[in-house]
Amino acid sequence: MKISTKTINIILLAAIACAVIFRIMNLSSREFWYDEVLSLLLSTGQKLRYQTPQDIPVTLDNYTRLLSLPVENSFSNILVTFESFLKGLMAEPHPFLFFLEQHFWLRLWGNSEVAVRSIIVLFSLGSLGCAYGLGKKLLGFQGGLLFAALLGLNPYYLFHSLNVRMYGSLVFWVLLSSWSLVELISLNTSEINKSNSKLFKIFWIILLIFSAASGFMTFYYFVVFFLVFATLVLYLDRQRWWQYALYLISSIIITIPWLWWGTRQQLRNADLGRFSSKDGFLAAMIKHLQEFLDVLGIHLLLGDWSSILPNFIITILGFLVFIGLLYCSYSLYKNNQIELLNIALLLGLFPLFLMLMIDIITGKFTLAFGFGRSVIFILPGCLLLLVIWIEKAGIKFKNFAILGLLLLYLGINIADFSLRSRQMFHTVADIINQQPNTPTLIIMNSQAWGHVLRLAYYLPTTSPISLLAQKSNNLSPILAENLSENTEQYQRILWLDSQRPVWGKPSTEEQKGEVKTILDNGYNLESSQRLVGTWELDNFDLNVYEKKI
Repeated sequence: MKISTKTINIILLAAIACAVIFRIMNLSSREFWYDEVLSLLLSTGQKLRYQTPQDIPVTLDNYTRLLSLPVENSFSNILVTFESFLKGLMAEPHPFLFFLEQHFWLRLWGNSEVAVRSIIVLFSLGSLGCAYGLGKKLLGFQGGLLFAALLGLNPYYLFHSLNVRMYGSLVFWVLLSSWSLVELISLNTSEINKSNSKLFKIFWIILLIFSAASGFMTFYYFVVFFLVFATLVLYLDRQRWWQYALYLISSIIITIPWLWWGTRQQLRNADLGRFSSKDGFLAAMIKHLQEFLDVLGIHLLLGDWSSILPNFIITILGFLVFIGLLYCSYSLYKNNQIELLNIALLLGLFPLFLMLMIDIITGKFTLAFGFGRSVIFILPGCLLLLVIWIEKAGIKFKNFAILGLLLLYLGINIADFSLRSRQMFHTVADIINQQPNTPTLIIMNSQAWGHVLRLAYYLPTTSPISLLAQKSNNLSPILAENLSENTEQYQRILWLDSQRPVWGKPSTEEQKGEVKTILDNGYNLESSQRLVGTWELDNFDLNVYEKKI
């Protein structure tokens, strides 16, 4: 059975349409996860007002207010908020641009899930457009469509296209800057239409400078791409290297105000030993190799499924992906597609190897942090390698390879969004809403702001709710003290026991027993259930207690 080129192009357009629909349909299908709600807090400019829960219950609404812009009655109040917003970033390890975008988007559309995530979706759609442009430049119309379709349906990028963090927009800046550089090199080296290329050249120069500066101000690791671009220039247009150097230096100059004021203060607050390890040389090398393979498996195959799979499975699949990329590279080499192969390697595996070398030299382990999100910028280049292999390696079943990849990604995404729910705090809200006027105390063995702020975001603000959040070893004595002083204040207690409290250890059976003994003295256990999300941070045991009559 032969599939025509026209039919394949229609299928690719349909795949791109599916990628867009997936994003729109799932804007609010999952709750904010841990870091997303932190992004919201930073974007409101109220991070400095956040206080870790103490040993006295606090009204939950005090935290809820921090997830919206403060009341501003004058332009001077807006400036105060903006100043607080910038100061709130000083303890963050990331530059300001993503949070600045979110801040102004918040002013336009509010803090609902759909509103907050929509700007990330727009960036991801822009990434699809850039992937099409870069793919078309290198491979023609179908190559552009295939690149956009694979990026749009890639499970890892789909997850980050709906994630209120900087990684989705980082991919956009990587693609836009890479496309701009390739277009500039093409204009400089082509002998056709030299007289008509000046305006286009200025356009691509401006885009390159702007996108490179924006990438660096979105994620500091983007600095690796300055070396990538330098290598690409020396490979494709060495004679004019100084022109490209001026463009890239200009993009750095744009960022100097933040580098001087913000980055210096961030470095003073940085936890530079966070990713260090005391493993021996052999154990460290094995771990570096494992992280390298894990990144490839997560980026190109597993996506968010990696949050629940055993590490050895991720590593095995990553190894298979790596072998597949080596095979693609060898096939392209045998078919004399050297230039295209080198472009893809420079944009994909080369920066990954650079990051691996930096980790080895500094003795740190950052590659697989956060399921590989710190090196998400290698994803477009790795996908481009697959696209070039399909288009240029002369494989016999080219169209079936396209269909197979698209169906694989579709299946992974459909299973992810249909089988894995993340509605933990909606469940808690539903319990509150059954008796909305009942004074309620929520006790939790986690003080982590991701857990506290998610409760504050999803629970009804009209209900009288207080929160007592303590580490597992402190919860029972502090709970006993508070209940002895306020025996009649709370008619209902919700006990949330986190399986991963982040800032402390999970509760032992003995600690759980102590809390249960305290609650049994004045309350009846009405119900118990397990709240399960897509990874360990989402998992809680929920026990609902009603006051004894």
